[in-house]
Amino acid sequence: MRSGLVITIVEVFLLCTVSSCQSQDLTGCTDPLANNYDPDATINDGSCTYDPITISPQQTFSLDEQVKGTSGLILWDGNLWTHNDYGDPIIYGLDTTEAEIKRTYILGGTMTTNWEEISQDRDNIYIGDFGNNRGSRTDLHILRVDKNTLITGNPVIDTIWFSYSDQAVIGNGEANQTDFDCEAMIVSEDSIYLFTKQWISSQTSVYSLPKIPGSFTALKKTEYDVQGLITGATYLESEQLMVLCGYSGLLYPFLILLYDFPAHDFFSGNIRKIMVSLPLHQIEGIASANGLKYYISNESFSLQEVISTPQKLHIFDISPFLEKYLNSKTSVISEKQVHETISFYPNPVKLLFVNINQEFTPAVFKIYDQMSRLIKEGTLEDESLELD
Repeated sequence: MRSGLVITIVEVFLLCTVSSCQSQDLTGCTDPLANNYDPDATINDGSCTYDPITISPQQTFSLDEQVKGTSGLILWDGNLWTHNDYGDPIIYGLDTTEAEIKRTYILGGTMTTNWEEISQDRDNIYIGDFGNNRGSRTDLHILRVDKNTLITGNPVIDTIWFSYSDQAVIGNGEANQTDFDCEAMIVSEDSIYLFTKQWISSQTSVYSLPKIPGSFTALKKTEYDVQGLITGATYLESEQLMVLCGYSGLLYPFLILLYDFPAHDFFSGNIRKIMVSLPLHQIEGIASANGLKYYISNESFSLQEVISTPQKLHIFDISPFLEKYLNSKTSVISEKQVHETISFYPNPVKLLFVNINQEFTPAVFKIYDQMSRLIKEGTLEDESLELD
């Protein structure tokens, strides 16, 4: 009798909590770090606002002369990988502690018109040859490099060719007078997303592409006024987190944190712009493995022998801005998911069977009686469990 009663209480409690939660959903700013945080809001409507802030790197390293034109970064196979924006078909592996070149891979037979970004998924590395600051290129493409064959020294390389869906007129060749330049790209489970570097409007447009070889039209999804030039992107798809990097027309760098957005609607969640205290640094590449520690590179820059900024790698700690959000994503299952995640049967019962979705294991369970006394607890290591 006691077992049956306990399980009845557990089930009624969970279902009532889900029901009440569903009937009381409120939209608003859900970020506790925002100026207009609404503690009653359960659905983020993208309305959060933030005070201006500037951050500095924790560490900075000089980069080898071989990567003066560093234009993208990824973390893969224990190294940071970068490439030059033109001149050589090579990706360079840097160690993450001193930024020294440890390995190189040559991508023989490939075009190197203007490599501006590098991204990856589980099986492939993607290199964007889509730098287009005159708006006149008709050979925009992305190289897809198989990781396994790259390691063996005989890389299998495919090409994804594209044009922009809304570029009706090819540029006249005047430098920095186009909105169809691009230096930022991320790869999701099923698509490639491009973020344009818009010299005229200082905005960015988001375009999507299939991530398979062929010729495609990049479809415009949305645009956003970033008030600057976007040059790089890093993406943690499972955490709904992206960080863009770029700089103003006066070469003042910034980061844009995009998080808690639905699906791939990147600019519909929280948007926080953070300035970076590296004036006259043309930052180009950005990478992160955990969403808290970021590697950012700047290419060599000089202006009429008056200003000279050498190529460098910088390490930033962004945990003050993202740690709470990431902890909420990785450690908490919302009450709405409970009835879809866990099932109990039969009821009433002497031997209880518990099933849980594998993605949520291991999970801690606790069973209480009517007096809120804990009568059993443990860990669900597998998808199913029997409790006596």
